[in-house]
Amino acid sequence: MATVVSPTANTHRPYATEQADPSTQARLKAEIERDDAVLHGHFKLASGLHSDIYIEKFRILERPVLLDEVCEPISKHFGSRKPELVVGPSTGGMMVALTVARQLGIDVVYVEWEGEGGVQKRRRALRRDGQIPAGKRILLVDDVLTTGDSLRDVLALKEVSNANLIGIGVLINRCDRPLDLPSDLFASCRYEAKTYREEDLPDWLVRIPLTTRGSRARIPRK
Repeated sequence: MATVVSPTANTHRPYATEQADPSTQARLKAEIERDDAVLHGHFKLASGLHSDIYIEKFRILERPVLLDEVCEPISKHFGSRKPELVVGPSTGGMMVALTVARQLGIDVVYVEWEGEGGVQKRRRALRRDGQIPAGKRILLVDDVLTTGDSLRDVLALKEVSNANLIGIGVLINRCDRPLDLPSDLFASCRYEAKTYREEDLPDWLVRIPLTTRGSRARIPRK
């Protein structure tokens, strides 16, 4: 049974932000943290924000059995809504999407980076003849939710907006601010991890040596 954390206001209906029950989270977090996937220090995240907590998703993604366990609550939560296709963004979201799709017994489609040059010249797109039929019941998944930028990139695609989005699932929700997403959000694990802008760093965090993690360079948003 999922625990409802908070509703997010939306013009259509209040979409829920939920997470797995406490006992499931405790079990999964013990596995995740056993392999040093949760790091403490001073980190500059791929989003450009700073935090004293970093989730190293690849410690989860490189262990198929653990990934299967952390994806299972997502599959169980949304299974009754009868999704027909799972959608996931590169890179980690693709592995999550494949695992969830296998658990649900349905197909998967990947949203990848497209374009040459620096990250600011690239955009998310369906490649390799990937298709999302209009009206298809889709489940969007990703690995770690911090700012929601990756999810918004996918949601902006015409193929996704023309489909029937039945929910959004993530392995870990560490977002510390409200998100306006167009469907219910469910996380297998919830971590309370505050983030700070460069100009708002507290003194105690400034005193900790900085480590830059993540591979997704910040793309300025207008």
